[in-house]
Amino acid sequence: MSNPSFHKEYLSKNYVEETRFGFWFLRSHTWQHHVLRVAINDLRSLFSDPLPVAPVLLDAGCGQGRSFQYLHQVFAPQRLIGLDADPHSLDLSRDEATRQGLAIELIGSDCATLKVADASVDILFCHQTFHHLVEQQRALAEFFRVLKPGGYLLFAESTEAYIDTWVIRWLFRHPMHVQKSAGEYLAMIREQGFEFGPQNVSYPYLWWSRSTDFGLLERWGLRRPKPAGEREETLVNVVARKPLAGVGQ
Repeated sequence: MSNPSFHKEYLSKNYVEETRFGFWFLRSHTWQHHVLRVAINDLRSLFSDPLPVAPVLLDAGCGQGRSFQYLHQVFAPQRLIGLDADPHSLDLSRDEATRQGLAIELIGSDCATLKVADASVDILFCHQTFHHLVEQQRALAEFFRVLKPGGYLLFAESTEAYIDTWVIRWLFRHPMHVQKSAGEYLAMIREQGFEFGPQNVSYPYLWWSRSTDFGLLERWGLRRPKPAGEREETLVNVVARKPLAGVGQ
């Protein structure tokens, strides 16, 4: 199920190539409407302070550009930058920006070595990208570096409890040795120097993230949904801020 037809060299030595199904799914209505749109709206709700006005916004791991219209609608950036290590995805991102009539700056780069200047970004959006990255610590340090003091990391991830299910392992491809729980991701972000409180974190329990049956048994009334605290979280969203004083650098 690999993707050998594109024949373009990836811009990361640790790039884990997606399956054909995975690449198709990232262009689907389900991905755009039920995953991206929902995540961006949820992240918007987790801000404790007013949004930055006319921010510089970086989409780290922009894939095929399906996030661009939602990011533009919700955050009204003066600059919107899309970054990815897959040249073919960047080509599709360029096409998507053209279709949407949006001015997008595209950068081919590994998240662990961002080709972005220090303290130049107001909002860094990282959606369902981190579980693809092998060098997660380096990537998070890069996120911290490129954000301005007071800038925001918008982090939305699937956890090991979801990625390590048989159906996801069968349909998609991920570096399994770096997968983490929700708590481990949050600890990693805090240890890097980012600040956030409980009000800035959510654990979405969406139908597609149910780790065994995509929520079908609950939808049919054959199983009661587990409340928070009694389930192993499959998703975690957090809005984390780089301190104004630059603590953690």
